[in-house]
Amino acid sequence: MKKSLITTPFLLSTLSPIAYADDNIRSLTPLTVTATRSEHDSRLVSSTVITRQDIERKQLNTIEQALHGVAGINITNTGGLGKTTSIFMRGTESDHVLALIDGVRAGSATTGGAAWQHLPISEIESIEVIRGPKSSIYGADAVGGIIHIHTRNATSSDSTVTPAFTAGVGTYAHYKLGAGVSGAVDKAWYNVHISYQQSEGFNSCAGAFGFGCFTNEPDRDGYENYAGTLRLGYQLTDWLTIEGHALYSGGETEFDGSFVNKTDFGQLTYGGKATIQAMDFWRIDLTGGESQDNSTNFLNGTKKSVFDTSRVSFSALNNFSITDKHLISLGYDFQNDSIDSTTSYAETSRYNHAVFIQYQGELANNQFTLAYRSDFNQQFGQNSTWNASWGYAFDNGILVSASYGTAFKAPTFNELYFPGFGNSNLNPEKSESYEIGVSGEHFDWEWSLNGYLTYIDNLIAFDSAIFAPNNISKARIMGIEAIMAGRFYGFDLQLNYSALNPKSLDSATFGNILPRRAQQIFRFDIDRQFGNASVGTTLNVEGHRFDDLQNTRYIDGFVTWDLRAEYQFFEQVVLQGAINNILNTQYQTVAGYNTLGLNVFFNVRYTPSL
Repeated sequence: MKKSLITTPFLLSTLSPIAYADDNIRSLTPLTVTATRSEHDSRLVSSTVITRQDIERKQLNTIEQALHGVAGINITNTGGLGKTTSIFMRGTESDHVLALIDGVRAGSATTGGAAWQHLPISEIESIEVIRGPKSSIYGADAVGGIIHIHTRNATSSDSTVTPAFTAGVGTYAHYKLGAGVSGAVDKAWYNVHISYQQSEGFNSCAGAFGFGCFTNEPDRDGYENYAGTLRLGYQLTDWLTIEGHALYSGGETEFDGSFVNKTDFGQLTYGGKATIQAMDFWRIDLTGGESQDNSTNFLNGTKKSVFDTSRVSFSALNNFSITDKHLISLGYDFQNDSIDSTTSYAETSRYNHAVFIQYQGELANNQFTLAYRSDFNQQFGQNSTWNASWGYAFDNGILVSASYGTAFKAPTFNELYFPGFGNSNLNPEKSESYEIGVSGEHFDWEWSLNGYLTYIDNLIAFDSAIFAPNNISKARIMGIEAIMAGRFYGFDLQLNYSALNPKSLDSATFGNILPRRAQQIFRFDIDRQFGNASVGTTLNVEGHRFDDLQNTRYIDGFVTWDLRAEYQFFEQVVLQGAINNILNTQYQTVAGYNTLGLNVFFNVRYTPSL
């Protein structure tokens, strides 16, 4: 495998995923299993891999911080740590992003999206971001892309026991603690990790402009989270490996609201996987699990509502390696969503069955991927999706590519049946996307440029005319992503620029910008190592956005600037400090909701040798 000396953390590549090893040598084409559901090496996927090393070096405290500035991603937040965080990928809706946790489909059956704000980054090993439609191998939800969270895993392949401890404190009375141990014994491996964090927060509501923020309580809206992960694996034979995993995150969050102002939450995702090497050319992956999203809402200490949802999933995947350069995948997926709530829904469960086939191949310098999937949804019947990708790699390190893909998304239970808000006449959303790209790998530098065009039929958006979700006839989303990263005189540099033009083509709102998407995002990172010390800085620039489909609520763009530094004492202790939003920019991503001003956080990591 080709390697070069680049240590740029958090490096993004539009056409080839990039990961980092502990020795700071990065592979140009590492495997991104999520993108193709196989270990077949492919550069035809627009992806980003954020590793544990990236999280620690960038001093990231939340999923929002980790994904902020990633190519193709827009993020909104309603008032700080633990408040509702939505992710829009390539201009599609926030529930058009498929969330996976260790291969298990995660998220709420009522809202359709994952509670990103409650996923503790202390428990995360890596994050894979896959851009573009992937319904042809994953089904509904993967309209804009996929975010796959991998929880903590064993850090050693031998019998070494590796403990780790962390502690941090910062402004807004924010502190966190973490402890864990990992290792391997003979053919088994394990990881156990727990964490806790708390913050007094700040006043979330800036005024009576944001939906659900009509009551401005001039108080601090705090957050508390306790979490843990467990992973156990064993290689039973040369041809059979099993693994189990679990992630729990619970606590409470406070906010300003007219109907509820505190939520007790619990998120549990657990599952297992069996890998069977049936023959040299035939591998079987059996995976299954459940994702639970539970919340109890209060108003001034009085219980108002309970929403408990469950998402059970199972997959059987067969990968047939015809030759080293040709792979055929055949799979079956099952999913069942159910709701148990004090709120009365007309329907409380539905299931989905699906089968799919995918071919990946190479011929000379050409790469090909073809996939087709058929889903049968209990409510909306049969839906077919497919995609085709092609790429040509020149001998000088430049690759050109083109792809086409379709996707669909069934309406959520809230969109269909929430009393006084739902619209039972909604139809599934369907999309088709076109993408072209060019990228290059040259010594210590990588660059890429991607352009895409997506049409969505029956896009579901809030319609103030009927005060409910509604299908708008069509939306058109055009965008480009430009990335350059590398090393220059010992400095690790990274530049990202995303431009987006997401428009409604419905007659009532024709030409209006889809809400809560910034049309331009720019991020620039610089990091430098000086012996045992390192320093870095990040500049984020986001353009303006609108808070509603009618484009009557305008939200200004903003600039934030962060500084960070760390020093390693001996081999076991690392002291870190970060000053975030040093310009103290007062900005919003959702109308009426405050965000963090200038804030400081210090962290210490201790990894003793046993």
